[in-house]
Amino acid sequence: MSAPQAIGGKHALVTGGGSGVGRAIALALAGADVSVTICGRREAELAKVANESRHIFAVTADVTDEAGMAALYERAEAARGPFDIVVANAGMAGSAPAHKTSLAGWQRTLDVNLTGAFLTVKPALAGMLARKQGRIVFVASTAGLKGYAYVAPYVAAKHGVVGLMRALAAETAKSGVTINAVCPGFVETDMLEESIHRIVEKTGRSADEARASLAATNPQGRFIQPDEVAAAVHWLCSDAARSITGQAISVSGGETW
Repeated sequence: MSAPQAIGGKHALVTGGGSGVGRAIALALAGADVSVTICGRREAELAKVANESRHIFAVTADVTDEAGMAALYERAEAARGPFDIVVANAGMAGSAPAHKTSLAGWQRTLDVNLTGAFLTVKPALAGMLARKQGRIVFVASTAGLKGYAYVAPYVAAKHGVVGLMRALAAETAKSGVTINAVCPGFVETDMLEESIHRIVEKTGRSADEARASLAATNPQGRFIQPDEVAAAVHWLCSDAARSITGQAISVSGGETW
């Protein structure tokens, strides 16, 4: 990747911005002098991130609530101008064999990961098209590019996110708006620690054994770091990536391509 060009002065939305990858993306954009509105459901976690940079502003919102997301847009854009960048990062994952997955669990996973991604970006589209510029980035997963056992709802949702990205990119290709996805492998975050805990509970393996089994899915033999995902998002938001749209970029050490 070439070095990102300046994106300072723009306004970005980052969902799921209170921890992990969302926090790293928010800090990377804020470090480039972008005004960043972060949202999530945990007010205390959002406030901690906002306290790390004068360019970050926290708003509590649930990405599965259409009215709530509309209210977030109205409040944030009134304060800091239209969103030039939207990063749909909020997500969640559970683990169970498909035949033991409840309909409620299936629906909740799709609501957060797929419908939530759609409700995050939909309010931005009309304005970006009218202004003939904008950057939308979905944080998907290698689970959007391949299958993993015991996480069928998550895999289905992330495949849906990649499909949504490609459909929107096809719609907007001539507009000056770019729409892409980054697809990380296992990232060293709280979500990863939850996965390790579930493996320990269900298999009796030690935490070190569970950690090693997940790291082994990456040909580099390591976990992706949140700042690596943030760097890919930063680049996609820059003018250097103006010809990149409709792409699902694997950040996985070669696990997928």
